[in-house]
This record gives sequence, C-alpha cells and structure tokens, in this order.
Amino acid sequence: MTLFEKFGQLLVAVAIFAAVMGVVLFVADRARGRRADLWQSIAFVAPAILLLLVGLIYPALRTAYQSFFDATSVGFVGVENYMKIFTQPELLLVLRNTFVWVILTPIVATAIGLIYAVLVDGSRVEAFAKSLVFLPMAISFVGASIIWKFIYEYRPDQQGIQQIGLANQFLVWLGIEPVQFLLLTPWNTLFLIIVMIWIQAGFAMTILSAAIKAIPDDITEAANLDGVGGLRMFWYITLPSIRPALIVVVTTISIGVLKVFDIVRTMTGGQYQTSVVANEFYTQSFRLFDFGTGAALAMVLFVLVVPIVIYNVRQMRKVDAR
Repeated sequence: MTLFEKFGQLLVAVAIFAAVMGVVLFVADRARGRRADLWQSIAFVAPAILLLLVGLIYPALRTAYQSFFDATSVGFVGVENYMKIFTQPELLLVLRNTFVWVILTPIVATAIGLIYAVLVDGSRVEAFAKSLVFLPMAISFVGASIIWKFIYEYRPDQQGIQQIGLANQFLVWLGIEPVQFLLLTPWNTLFLIIVMIWIQAGFAMTILSAAIKAIPDDITEAANLDGVGGLRMFWYITLPSIRPALIVVVTTISIGVLKVFDIVRTMTGGQYQTSVVANEFYTQSFRLFDFGTGAALAMVLFVLVVPIVIYNVRQMRKVDAR
C-alpha cells in the first residue's frame, strides 16, 4: 500500500467520523417535544453502542464460534481445541506459566508498593521518592522489556570479553560465572515477572499512598492515644482502612497480567518455556495459522479475565458509595 493510498484512507476515516458526528448533533438539536431527552440520549449513545457491537461483541462471538473449528476454520471439531489446551504438555506449560504470573505479580507488586508508600509517607523526600518508583509506569512494556533485556544480557566468561548486562556484571564482581538468565528454565519465567513487578509497583504505590492519606486523622489520633504504634498501627488501622483500595489494586494488576504479551514477546518470543496464554494465542493464530486453537486460547483468556473484571467493578462501586 502506497503512502498516497494510506493518506486517502485517513481522509475517508476522518470524513466518516465527521459525518457521524454531524448526524448525532443534528438529531440532538432537532429533537423536540416530550421525548426530546430520549432522542438526544439515543443520538449520543447509538454511535458508542454501534462501535461496541462492531469492535467488541461481534469479534467475541466470532471468536467463540471459531474456537469449535479446526485450524482452517472449515471443519467442525467441537471441544477438541479446548481438550488440546488442557491435555498437550506444551499448552499445559503455558497455563502453568500464566498461573505463576497471576499469583506472583499482583501479590509482590502490591506488597512492594504498599511498603514503599508507608515508608515514604510524610517524609521530606516523599515526592521525589514516589516519582522514582512511579517512573517505570511512564515506559511502555516494550521499552521496559528492552531495558531489562540489556540488564540480563549475557557474554561468555572469557578473557577480554566484558559483560554489558548489569545483572551478569554483578555476578562477575562477586566471583560468580555469568548466567544466561533468559534461557535458564524454569527460572527465566521469574526473571520476566520481575519486569512486570518493576512496572506495576509504581501503580500500586500511587493508589495505596492516596488511600493512606485518606485515612481520617481522628482514627490515627485515637489509636495513638491508646498506645497503638509501629506494626500494630499498620496491621490494625492502616491495612483495614485501605482494604478496598488494596482489592482494586490487586485485581487491576491481575487483569493486566492475564493479558501480558509485550514482555514475553519482546524478551523471549515465548521460547525457552516462557510462553503465556496471550502470547500463545498470537503464536497459534499468526505464526502456526491454527486459528481454531488460537480462538480457543482467546476464549480461555476471556473466561479468566471476566470474573476479575466483574469483581473489580463491584469493589470500585463499593468504594464510590462510601
């Protein structure tokens, strides 16, 4: 496709958008009578509903339908693709890796963010300290993966060859031979998880720090008068007070972890027993062209994400209702 054709498509897209907005505004402006509010609501909501139908609901239904067909999307195979996911050793490994990601990342990232928020709360360098931890959130997953790929970089331990990876350089300084971190199974999955924790700890710290500052002063003052301090203050006052925020942070990070793709794809390409569900969906669909298995993996991912999303929304509503 030439540059001129791409530019033409851009102009068409802009023209369609302008036309849709024109129709919406025209209908909203012309609405009169008792049902004016109803027609105005329909005029503004209809485009959003249409986009949801075309961009979300239809693809989801199409994917669910395709998951019951073979690699060519022609022959009906029933639940064979799902049986394949839960019986083949390679795909079971993918599910295991995803489980490890979902268990470790939210817990460790939230714990680090919480501890850090408590330690720097009220200190003189609070703003600077928080910015250091939050900074990775401003980096894309691909950018963070490239940074950590350099940190894990390996060079043979030979005369005249210097390590350019920070992690291996530390090992050399300690008198330990350098390690191929990304090839060292099954530990390489943990090394990838560290990248996600590094990114998400800043998010956890920001939300939990705001929740800590929102604790009413009279509660902490009453606890101090009763002689509660240190760890007891944290366990019996701070932690129960920020419980709704903790739940939101953990569930939000869990949703992001279930969909993790960029880190695995950039650092290992899913090789060396590091693949997860989202990456395997891409591999099966666009590398191996097994669209049936790819669709089934997408549906498994959907089934895993939806309960967490629903639970997260309910918890956020409880927080807003307070």
